[in-house]
Parts: sequence; structure tokens; C-alpha cells
Amino acid sequence: MITFVWMKIIFASQNPNKLKEIQSKLSAFEITGLSNATFPDELKETGLTLEENARQKAQQVWDKTQHACFADDTGLEVEALNGAPGVFSARYAGDQKNAEDNMHLLMQNLKGETHRIARFRTVISLCLEGIFYTFEGICEGEIIHEKKGSYGFGYDPIFVPKGSSKTFAEMTLDEKAIISHRALAMDKLVTFLTQR
Repeated sequence: MITFVWMKIIFASQNPNKLKEIQSKLSAFEITGLSNATFPDELKETGLTLEENARQKAQQVWDKTQHACFADDTGLEVEALNGAPGVFSARYAGDQKNAEDNMHLLMQNLKGETHRIARFRTVISLCLEGIFYTFEGICEGEIIHEKKGSYGFGYDPIFVPKGSSKTFAEMTLDEKAIISHRALAMDKLVTFLTQR
């Protein structure tokens, strides 16, 4: 059995909020985000699915560094909008990728809609020695009518996970880390790494 404790892994993101969440779940590993010097531009995301985007980003990092790495892609899928914004969640309101604009557009598109069931879905693509592995996490919930909370990022202020009365933005990092889509996908990644 090979153990990956203290293994250094590159997380293919320049998002400090995501990195903080990831590091809290992978404390037994040395996780580093992308260096702006090595990757001055954003990684390309041209896939039409979360799986394609996660794999594409991990592939770019592996090609440039030949180092163990993983990437994730997350989408908010709203039933009443036929799964939108989905893979386009980050740029729902445009290429500026502004969270406030995205939430505003989503709320506009759901105006008058009573069926507000939604889910967050995260897909992680891990690359070890050129071989890719995929992990998925899903968090069911609903979209509320007004923003609540000041923590988190993205759509967190308008998403209440199933079984909770709080939005993700009202939860501490530790509370969110127990139930979030990214946390569930990360749990599968951790299990895979520690049991190899």
C-alpha cells in the first residue's frame, strides 16, 4: 500500500475561497494553488459539462508541471430552469464572472416561480502520473427569495441545503464543510488518496 500523507498536490485554481475550503478538507496533504507566475492567465474552460471542464483544467496543469494535481468544476442546477445555469454558473450573467450579477439574473429568471428546487454539483478531476480519476459531490436544496448571510461565495447567499434553515452564506466554513457538494467530492478524493 502506498501512502500519500504529506504529498504535495497542486489545486488547479487561483480562487482563494476555494483553496481555503480545500485545505480544510485535505489537512494531511500539502495543497498549493496555482502560482500567478507559472499560470498568469486563467485556465481554459471550454467544455460543455462539469466533467469536461474539470478534466481540461487538470490536464493543463499536468502538461505544464508534470506534478500531481486536481481541478474541480461546480455548477448550480435549478430544476425550474431545466438545469441552468449548470456548467455556465460562474459566467451566467456574462464573462465578468460577477457573483452579484449572477445571483441577480437567477432571481430574475425565477421571479414568480414557486418550484425552486436546486442542487449544487461538484466534479473533481485528479491527475496522478498522467492517469485521471473523477469524483462527484451533490448537495440538494432550494433557492430562496432574498440573499441571506455574509460568508461563502458565489450563489451561497441564496441557496439553502436540504435539511437546513441556513443558507451556505450563513454557515461557518466548518459547518459548510460537513455537507457541501465540494466537501462531499473532496471526501471521496481523500478516501481514494489515503487508501491507495
